Amino acid sequence: MKIKAIMIAAVLTGLIACSTQTEESIEVKNNKKIDANWQSLSKHYDVPEWLVDGKLGVWFHWGIPSATDENRPNDGSWYGFRMYTPIVGKKTKDGEPHPWEFFAQWHIDNYGHPSQWGYEDMIPLFKAEKWDPDALVKMVKHNGARFIMPVATHHDNFDMYDSIHPWNSVNKGPKRDTLKEWKQAAQEHGLKFGVSTHLYWSPRFFQHARKYQKLGTAEWSLFNMDYDPKNYAKQDSWNEHWYARSWDLISKYDPDMFNIDSPYPTIEQGRGLGIKLFTDYINKDLAENNGKQSVVLSFKDKEADRTAFTYNLERGASGVIQPEPWMWATDLSGGWFYRATAVNKMKVPVMVGNAVDAVSKNGVVMLNIALRGDGTVPEKQQEYLDAIGEVFRTNEKGLYGSRPWITPGEGPLKIKTGRQGENKFPYSQQDVRFTTKNGNLYAFVLSKPTQDIVITTLATSGVLTQNIESVSMLGSDEKIKWQRNEQGLIIKLPRTLPGEHVAGFEVILDAPTEASPIIANR
Repeated sequence: MKIKAIMIAAVLTGLIACSTQTEESIEVKNNKKIDANWQSLSKHYDVPEWLVDGKLGVWFHWGIPSATDENRPNDGSWYGFRMYTPIVGKKTKDGEPHPWEFFAQWHIDNYGHPSQWGYEDMIPLFKAEKWDPDALVKMVKHNGARFIMPVATHHDNFDMYDSIHPWNSVNKGPKRDTLKEWKQAAQEHGLKFGVSTHLYWSPRFFQHARKYQKLGTAEWSLFNMDYDPKNYAKQDSWNEHWYARSWDLISKYDPDMFNIDSPYPTIEQGRGLGIKLFTDYINKDLAENNGKQSVVLSFKDKEADRTAFTYNLERGASGVIQPEPWMWATDLSGGWFYRATAVNKMKVPVMVGNAVDAVSKNGVVMLNIALRGDGTVPEKQQEYLDAIGEVFRTNEKGLYGSRPWITPGEGPLKIKTGRQGENKFPYSQQDVRFTTKNGNLYAFVLSKPTQDIVITTLATSGVLTQNIESVSMLGSDEKIKWQRNEQGLIIKLPRTLPGEHVAGFEVILDAPTEASPIIANR
């Protein structure tokens, strides 16, 4: 095992050296090579049109936890962490067992003590026996998706692809290169292909599993035993390991989107290997595409300059139009990884409304599907996908390729800006959102209307200076009756509505309208 560890370390070191040599040999046309610092990345990062036009993507959380007992207690999608929680009798304020300790005891009762049945013993349960990536990609495309983003590595240090790390889905579990198959399916159906890595958390993730590991075993590398679970972020060995595995992922699968769902090596503690990876990724793309950026770099660092990447506002929202494109990432399952008893507290109509709200504010939508261990979509999540698909198909003219108007909308429901605060309250027919495309204006009523629609923002004395020539309903041939006065644009309730959740209208003006000036430079 020592010889194998030395060989892996040599491979990792070689990858970093190879990347450095590749970086030095890159000649980007138009002199747009990016230096490995935030200022240079900010200056040159340019979000590709396919992301801003495509609006809707699907994230796939799928792996070892997906194949464990579907009726397990809430594990917070951190099965590998919580199963090793020390049981010391910790209680909640209500006197109940602490949920982490409760889960650890559940694991013992159902699988065995971690010393006898560790996380590595869960891997054979993950077989992907019904997984059909082509059918899944075809389905999500039908439901509006224009890009997919499967998880490549979660916190559990198990790679879902043919990696330089021995614990991967080709060697173990399903014995398939899932990323290769996802990408093939995406390309077959004309979707962009992204990957998401959560690797940087993993030394800390298995901190309580360390006492059960033995030097010289294969499990040593799965549980990151060569790295300090508390101070790994300061260890050169870990940061080099993270960089090498991340670059291996980029080099082999050439993703259109690279999402970091965890911290990364900082300039202060990690020798700047985080910003080096990011700029190497963009430079590789520039070199291959005549100096024009075609890829997306996304992560969740709220302190970083948001002109240097695409901000992943996970489970959040924006109350205003953001100057830079951003991503609203949310989960359809109620727990990121599949668990039959998980409950999505966001109802279907609210999720649909939130999606249109994000689009009106320069956002793109990323919906997570938590596949079962066998690779199939649970029925409850399919309901959400079908609903979003109906809305995006019916209203595609005003959603895909659109840009925010001068104001995002109107209505009583106030949306707050921030992560982990996504809206769960229902919309009413007074809640309206706007987009613009090709000089036309689009208005979306975020709840199925039951009476005449009044859009006060479009009053004759409001911000719309052009005259309205016509109003039509998206997805319908019905002739719409309307009038505009000092109260607003008043649309008589149509006889038939083409959708269950959102009513979209195209407003043709006598002169073109423009997108919000704060995004005009994009």
